[in-house]
Order: sequence, then structure tokens, then C-alpha cells
Amino acid sequence: MLTRLHRASQPGTGCDFPGGAVYHQIAMLGGRTNEQWIARYACSHQHPVNRICHTLGIPSILISLALFLAGVFIHRLWVYGLALFLLGWTLQFIGHGFEHKPPEFFRDWRFLFVGVRWWWAKIHGKA
Repeated sequence: MLTRLHRASQPGTGCDFPGGAVYHQIAMLGGRTNEQWIARYACSHQHPVNRICHTLGIPSILISLALFLAGVFIHRLWVYGLALFLLGWTLQFIGHGFEHKPPEFFRDWRFLFVGVRWWWAKIHGKA
């Protein structure tokens, strides 16, 4: 849910949106900071096998999306994209089998976008 804030309540924001309203970033993130989303995601991904499965599965899904797009121009490339997409999701569900917890996105769909941020933080030593 987006929280609409009027410029009068946000002096000096420097945001000039049509209609004179700005949308507060924290409200857009469900009242949580980016770090809080990643921390919550990390809490449900503690088992080492699950972490490895996600570390491999998330980039597989990201690469698959790029291959799907490229498949529009390069014949049959979408097949490789599909294979990577299925592999990535399979790895993640296998990991959750070891974790004995359902994926976070079963409770809140926004966690579908947190996985990439968690992966990015993890490869940079921050998660």
C-alpha cells in the first residue's frame, strides 16, 4: 500500500510530482527498510544447503529472464531460458525442503523481489 504524502507535510523534499503529492519510500516497502526486508529473508534461509541452493538458484532465474528476452530475437534461446528458470526454482524449493520452512513469498508476494537483494548482499558479504 502506498502512502500519499502532500508536499506541505514534506518540506524541502525536492520532489516535484504532478498533483503535488509524493510517495514515501518506506510506505512503498510495507513499512520496512531494504535492510529489514533482507534481514527477514535471511532469517528464513539459515540452513547451509538452503543458502547454497538460493545462491545458485537466484542468479539462474535472473539469467533465464535475460535469455527469454534474447529469445525474442535469437531462435530457440528461450529453451535455455526455460531450463534455467526451472532449474533455479527447483533449487530454491529443494533448499526449503532442507530448511523445513515455506518460501517467504507464500506469505507476502513482495519477497519475490527480496531474494535478488538478499543474493546481491550475500555476494558482497553483507548477508
